[in-house]
Amino acid sequence: MKVSFFIARRYLRYTRKQRNLVNWITRISVVGIAVITAALVIILSAFNGIEQMVSKLYSDYDPAITMRSLEGKTFDSTTVKLDNLRKIPGVISVSKAIEETVIIKHGKKWINARMVGVDYSFTDACNLKEHMVDGYPYLEENGQPTAVIGASLLDKIDGYISEMDGYEELMLYTPLRDASMTRLKSPFKVSPLKVVGRMNYNKDVNMSDVLVPINYAETQLNYGSDITSVYIHAEKENIESVKTVLQAKFGEKFQVKTAAEKNELIFKTSESEKKIVVLILLFIFVLAAFNLVASLNMLFIEKKENIETMERFGATRQFIFRIFFFEGILIAFKGILIGLVLGVGVCLLQMQFAFLKMPNSGGEAFPIILQVKDVLFILGMVVLLSVLSSYFPVRYLVKKTIIS
Repeated sequence: MKVSFFIARRYLRYTRKQRNLVNWITRISVVGIAVITAALVIILSAFNGIEQMVSKLYSDYDPAITMRSLEGKTFDSTTVKLDNLRKIPGVISVSKAIEETVIIKHGKKWINARMVGVDYSFTDACNLKEHMVDGYPYLEENGQPTAVIGASLLDKIDGYISEMDGYEELMLYTPLRDASMTRLKSPFKVSPLKVVGRMNYNKDVNMSDVLVPINYAETQLNYGSDITSVYIHAEKENIESVKTVLQAKFGEKFQVKTAAEKNELIFKTSESEKKIVVLILLFIFVLAAFNLVASLNMLFIEKKENIETMERFGATRQFIFRIFFFEGILIAFKGILIGLVLGVGVCLLQMQFAFLKMPNSGGEAFPIILQVKDVLFILGMVVLLSVLSSYFPVRYLVKKTIIS
């Protein structure tokens, strides 16, 4: 009697330990699936925010479409009738532009810069007011031409916008169009440049560009009616259709390029990084699903006697397969549901309260954009992987264990 009691007690302890082990492995499976699912939601939302931020930094400044001559650096502006371009459906505004590399001097410091001569419609189209660091977004003051310079460019030559005067004066060296190196005269035209504001768009613009009125650029360069490019601002959804119309009309003599094509490397790099990170996380999800396989395996071992009993009562292999398959699905779905709630919750909290700040941004919140299509994509992928992780192990265990 004592021996039987001892054996029964040891058996119960063993069974309890085995059940606890199964429970712990199941919990680990749920936690692993939940963490990876939440990470997928957060990472995709973060990349959406970064993409929008990069797009805004480049798209605000760069026109939707830029036209340049294929026959030379400059062309006569009268060859392109701007009024006709404005009539194309989807076009918001059209601006003439002159781009030229110049030299800027401040004190004893010299630096190369890109002078961009534009008309006043361009400053409105590129939302210049929203991108000012300090100073004013004006290209004219009391009838006199003024300039807005890239923030980093002015810092590099130790310039600043004085609060007392409201401007910084630089010396501008522009190359003369018909200058000859054989002459004793300087090949540059030297003029003072009154800078009234600093702009902040992206690294390239901040380090190189100086906006000036197009009339001032024409005078400095002696271009007359010549320009180097035409900037066309168009509605986002109509950019490709506008480009197609322009290409059909001017394709033989002009290069027609969208902002996305101009900054192709930046946008493609961002998209590639997003895809690589998602693939890595999905791979980690597969590794986490091995815990689910282990949990099902342990559960199968624990319930082996119950399975044999069910077989004696006439349970088929397909019936037993469905029991354990849906058990695996329930474990996985519990983790997926917790992960989605956790991921969406973290994104909403960041969007609402901005707990995480971007480094070196003056307290600007890290951008997060939560999209329904991303959540559905993640849900579809993790459900598919979970189904596969349950189906094949259970099928193998049933086939191996059950003969009938």
